[in-house]
Amino acid sequence: MHKIFLISCCTFFVFAFNLFGKIDAQSISTDTVSLNIDSLESRFVRNNLDLLASRYNVDIQKAQIIQAKLFPNPNVSLQQVAYNQYSKSVLPFSKNGEFVGQVSQLIQLAGKRNKSVKLAAANANLSEIQFQDLLRTLKYTLQSDFYNLYYLQQSSKAYNTEITSLQNLVKAFDTQKGNGYISEKEIVRVRAQLYSILSEYNDLLNNMNDLQSEMRVIIAQPRINLVPVVSDEIIGRYSPTTYSLQAFMDSAMNNRTDLKIAKANTNINNLNLNYQKALAVPDLTALFNYDQQGGYLIHQYQVGVSMDLPFFSRNQGNIKAAHRSIDMSKVTESSTTLNIQETVYRALQKSLDVDKMYQKVDTSFEGDFKRLQNQVLINYQKRNLGLLDFLDFYESYKENILNMNQLRYERIQSFVDLNYYTATNFFQ
Repeated sequence: MHKIFLISCCTFFVFAFNLFGKIDAQSISTDTVSLNIDSLESRFVRNNLDLLASRYNVDIQKAQIIQAKLFPNPNVSLQQVAYNQYSKSVLPFSKNGEFVGQVSQLIQLAGKRNKSVKLAAANANLSEIQFQDLLRTLKYTLQSDFYNLYYLQQSSKAYNTEITSLQNLVKAFDTQKGNGYISEKEIVRVRAQLYSILSEYNDLLNNMNDLQSEMRVIIAQPRINLVPVVSDEIIGRYSPTTYSLQAFMDSAMNNRTDLKIAKANTNINNLNLNYQKALAVPDLTALFNYDQQGGYLIHQYQVGVSMDLPFFSRNQGNIKAAHRSIDMSKVTESSTTLNIQETVYRALQKSLDVDKMYQKVDTSFEGDFKRLQNQVLINYQKRNLGLLDFLDFYESYKENILNMNQLRYERIQSFVDLNYYTATNFFQ
């Protein structure tokens, strides 16, 4: 039974190694591009398709201002007798025939045109703010992915170190197989540890590839392998205590695009109320009419005006809806303000906590691990160190590196959050 278990495990590990080998062999060829955050953002602003579409929307809204400034076109109508039954003539164009012509012009009252222009201008301003909001949001996503990818790539080095050491050890076991120095149980245990690490490493690669994919879409550059370049020295100088809470709050209240959008919507709804009230006033149509034979006079010229009588519809429903839209937008504005204040406070609180924890960590242990790892491997091969101690060392090394990189990522992410929630580059 014990031999069957060992044979099954070995077969499983051989299959796993072949599987990883095939995955590596079938990897898609890409160009590797090393970029710092400034270069990456430059490509993003230049290439992002969502930003391009949003720019077109700004142009569309500005075109609506031009349209709102235009006056209504005059209307011309002409009427001619089709058939004169007395003279038996078709379309009798003569001084004795009947011909009617009319020119009319719609005259907008209550300042409808000016109010429409102001409303269109406010919508154009809103589209520009929405463009800035999209820029801010995509930039935040790009920065978060950039630093996340960087520290995951740093963590991958710890996996590579452990995988390489265990693979070398397995090769050494294979050459010594049958000499009786190493038990089959110990070989299987090392192989099991190696496969476990390979499985974790594959999950890490998938996570890194997902981040790469999202970043490639944002900068609109497919099939490139992004390698983030980060200055740990510059990041290490960042401190959340450099600025006060009030400075963060003031910046957020002045620069947050979502608050600007809420205020712009309130302004638009106020302008829309004025416009709806103006629509309650009927427009005037002025006209000039010529009738050749149809009136009591020959060659009759007439002028006149026409207007709807607002007996029934005075745009009451739209005016009421406009009032409620103002109420809703004011509530939304208050909610946005409260949300901004809370997110800024929480972001600063989080940054202070993670920075405090980071300052307590002694990063020199990474160098100690690297210095000891070769000695540990040699001592294990010489049987001066037990299997459990050997595996525990590498597992501790990996976990500490992963935790340290996660802490570093959370620290820089807290500064990215502060920049995002205040809409200001305090840390760059």
